[in-house]
Amino acid sequence: MSNDHSQAYNTGKRKRVLVTGGAGFIGSHLTARLLHQGHEVICIDNFLSGPKRNIKHLLDHPRLVVIEQDIISPVYVEVDEIFNLACPASPVHYQQNPIRTIKTCVIGMINMLGLTKKNNAKILQASTSEVYGDPELSPQPEHYHGNVSVSGVRACYDEGKRCAETLCYEYRRQHGLDIKVARIFNTYGPRMQINDGRVVSNFIVQALRGEPLTIYGDGSQTRSFCYVDDLLSGLQALMATPRDVGGPINLGSQEEITILELAKRVLLLTGSRSPIKHLPATEDDPKRRRPDLTRAGGYLAWAPRTKLNEGLVKTIAYFEELLRLEEESLTL
Repeated sequence: MSNDHSQAYNTGKRKRVLVTGGAGFIGSHLTARLLHQGHEVICIDNFLSGPKRNIKHLLDHPRLVVIEQDIISPVYVEVDEIFNLACPASPVHYQQNPIRTIKTCVIGMINMLGLTKKNNAKILQASTSEVYGDPELSPQPEHYHGNVSVSGVRACYDEGKRCAETLCYEYRRQHGLDIKVARIFNTYGPRMQINDGRVVSNFIVQALRGEPLTIYGDGSQTRSFCYVDDLLSGLQALMATPRDVGGPINLGSQEEITILELAKRVLLLTGSRSPIKHLPATEDDPKRRRPDLTRAGGYLAWAPRTKLNEGLVKTIAYFEELLRLEEESLTL
């Protein structure tokens, strides 16, 4: 199955594309890809969870405009397409300010949908597998309504994203907008932050530093990790679909692995002798996470192609360089 969707996305017409959260982990990769494909890009970010260094190499690009702003405030630009990626996606970040997270999901979504309507544009909402909560069904198909707590410590993100989806569907019904909803499962790769609290970056940094790899609970909980380049192809494939294909559509990997096995792989690939340390399980931590990709295959002809070990090697190399630069700066 082909995963090179740049041809499907690029029809020869240069687009003006807004990427909210464009300095974040996924957003910075998307911004770079869009520029490489010849488009004009407006990157909006408040740089709270996505550091400016992620797009430092792009700042002098003639087709890039960077606006330092929160999408909770109204945005006035002229665009053809909007990728709405703005929202902290790591529990460490969204639990630091849960009310702001909800505002980003809801008020920010309303602002982006209003901008879409004003420009007669297309918008892709980056939703999340967290809308399924701690699922009682695996793999999770898009018609599954989930098992979500409205009062837990993760609810600000889970319920915020669920409400954002509802807003998308209502704007589509009421105003006929061209809206796409992607439910993104665990994604990893270069430009993740050292301290973002995600399990892949946590394990790699701990292994490289010779620190214990911390597992919350017994490690039997599973995740399915999608390499960032594959995810970008899925997002662009969804954006390129006709108006009647709006989603939601799951995007992720079906290569399911336990957290304990992931820790062992990271130790093997880094050559680290770090021990594994078990800590108490966290609240509302899903036991299984694996997408049903039937819709993605049928509507987008998309499936991830990067094997976990291959992606981990690339991600480890990124963190090795990042930690080296960090160490050099401390010795100056």
